[in-house]
Amino acid sequence: MTNPTRTHLGDLALEELTLTLPLTTSESDGRTIDVFARIATAPGGEDRPYLVFLQGGPGHEAPRPSLSPLSPSWLAEALRHYRVVLLDQRGTGRSTAVSDSLLQGRSSDEVAEYLTHLRADGIVRDCEAVRAHLGVDRWSVLGQSFGGFTTLHYLSTHAYSLDTVYFTGGLSAIDRPAEDVYTNCYSRMRHVSESYYRRFPGHHGIIRELVERARAGEIVLPTGEVVSESRLRSLGHLLGSDDGWLSLHNLLELDPGSNTFRHDLAELLPFGARNPLYYVLHESSYADGVVTDWAAERAYPRDFTEDPTLLTGEHVFRDWLDTVPALRPWKEVALKLAGNPWPKLYDAAALELSGATGAAAVYANDVYVPLDFSLETAAHLPGVRTFITSAHEHNGLRASNGEVLAHLIDLAQGRRVR
Repeated sequence: MTNPTRTHLGDLALEELTLTLPLTTSESDGRTIDVFARIATAPGGEDRPYLVFLQGGPGHEAPRPSLSPLSPSWLAEALRHYRVVLLDQRGTGRSTAVSDSLLQGRSSDEVAEYLTHLRADGIVRDCEAVRAHLGVDRWSVLGQSFGGFTTLHYLSTHAYSLDTVYFTGGLSAIDRPAEDVYTNCYSRMRHVSESYYRRFPGHHGIIRELVERARAGEIVLPTGEVVSESRLRSLGHLLGSDDGWLSLHNLLELDPGSNTFRHDLAELLPFGARNPLYYVLHESSYADGVVTDWAAERAYPRDFTEDPTLLTGEHVFRDWLDTVPALRPWKEVALKLAGNPWPKLYDAAALELSGATGAAAVYANDVYVPLDFSLETAAHLPGVRTFITSAHEHNGLRASNGEVLAHLIDLAQGRRVR
């Protein structure tokens, strides 16, 4: 462990620590990684319990606190009740991060094997090490999206370490193949695509024209990427957040031949150069004891083939390994991981016996984590109250300026009814 450092950000006290931890559970495997965490404490909050925040992803580091206003937007509400542990999940941020340099001097088999240790099970082991280092018997968890999936594994294996659990768009499907999830998400993307065109009917034709340009290889990004049809249609992921529709609207107002359009399109497309883990490990986040084998492709609906204006969401496609410059170096690794037999992450019986208490925000129109599967999972957690809302999309934790978290804390503490 490195010596912890203590600083201040305005009135906030920040403590930073880095632990060197085993990569795997095998005693004969000497590989280690660094895991970084930043602890934020409000004035007078030195004796408050700990809340560890698990970020969405996979492959995204924890948010960095900033002022004017305090960010992330939910942090002020969290600090009223907790000291907040912002964990950089293994493979991200200031933890031992995955980048293109991992590919240098290693075979695709070696890299793929390494990445299999960066899922929720490994993240939970790291959480346990940080908790033990802080000297607390139990702490609470706030899991956003993939962070909620990780919290489900935490409850399946180490429920005794958890006090109150909060989920925001993070109740994953249990005991379902990945294609079930993607089929459901396609259905939701069909609905939001049609809703967007009803609101902005002129954009239906614009998307059709852009698809034709993409098919002809006429959309080239500043990175050199020749945008494929499947990449262009992945702009639908913007419709999964509170204000993402506005970004899509503003993009479609631009001249597609302009530099502005090309640069803005590059910024808005998902699964880009910054974070290869988000693409390479994405389908594995839905893999509860299955081989994913490009589940989003296998679940692709016929009407999406017939109607090119139906947009896709957080679906990943194999052709991007050839068309996206940042992903090409990862091709062999991604292909191997698609065939990996992933172990189970969730245990429904253990969840029911966990005694978990807390609250979960379930977004009625979520295009990433389907409502019906979330409610199936919630049934295994009778002590976790559900807050079902259509007031926000998948990013409600961030977009609500703390209101969603405040509601969950009130629910968990019995100050509100379901």
